[in-house]
Amino acid sequence: MPRPCSAKSGRPLSSSSRRTAAAWGLLPFAVYVFLFLAVPTLIAIGSGFFDNSGSFTLATIMALGDPVVVSTFVKSFWLSALTAVVGAVVGAIACYGLLGARPDGPLRVTVDSLSGVLAQFGGVMLAFAFVATIGIQGMVTLYLKNTFGVDIFENGVWIYEAPGLILPYIYFQVPLMIITFMPALQALKPQWAEANATLGGGVGTYWLRIAFPVLAPSFLGSLLLLFANSFSSYATAAALVSQGSQIVPLQIRAALTSETLLGRENLAGALALGMILVMAVVMTGYSLLQSRAARWQR
Repeated sequence: MPRPCSAKSGRPLSSSSRRTAAAWGLLPFAVYVFLFLAVPTLIAIGSGFFDNSGSFTLATIMALGDPVVVSTFVKSFWLSALTAVVGAVVGAIACYGLLGARPDGPLRVTVDSLSGVLAQFGGVMLAFAFVATIGIQGMVTLYLKNTFGVDIFENGVWIYEAPGLILPYIYFQVPLMIITFMPALQALKPQWAEANATLGGGVGTYWLRIAFPVLAPSFLGSLLLLFANSFSSYATAAALVSQGSQIVPLQIRAALTSETLLGRENLAGALALGMILVMAVVMTGYSLLQSRAARWQR
């Protein structure tokens, strides 16, 4: 591999010069991470330990034990876990079905492109799409009611509550699973299947004793990533759930903007601290699983 050369002299750069050039190249990204990730995180953590007068207090942190706050975290865990499991299973099945397609074929290219777009599709657009489709006056809702006499809102307007977030979240969880899990399936070596067949093993033996153990770290890592993606999602929930604070991101919004909970702005910092701790645990587990899975993908 050719070594970088100086633009003036044309001579190769020394190792120290290359490190300096690399450091300057990373500087814009480092500034971005500091301003938009590190500083907000520190502010969120710090605000939970101070009251409105700036005095140190643990009262706000103790509020995390309030039954309402605990219930909100439980609902967020339930929603995130459910959509992560469904998204992981459906996405894994889709990845398995795509194994037979050529990597550069039209089917794979189309699915990969759509997955990259749909994994980032959310917020007001996604909420509007589901309201227009299965809302109270949505196309599917009216069709089922007028054609079959089925009223999907007979037991309440669930689409504007926490259960109504399940389908929109699965909508972007499945494409994310396809993006993250497909490389692991592609890393399965044909020689392993051939060795299994040579030793007299069948299809069940191959999947139970070779494929599943090899794919388990990647699958579990992708599952944790989907959980983190759902747990931290805000825009879709904010656009679809206009009343109440059924999940933690919406409760943070309520603490910052509510006109009935004046003086509780620092509660948002405590809630954010709780979310940061959960995300830290989840992403640590994801990193450990990915490092284990990487050994089989080399």
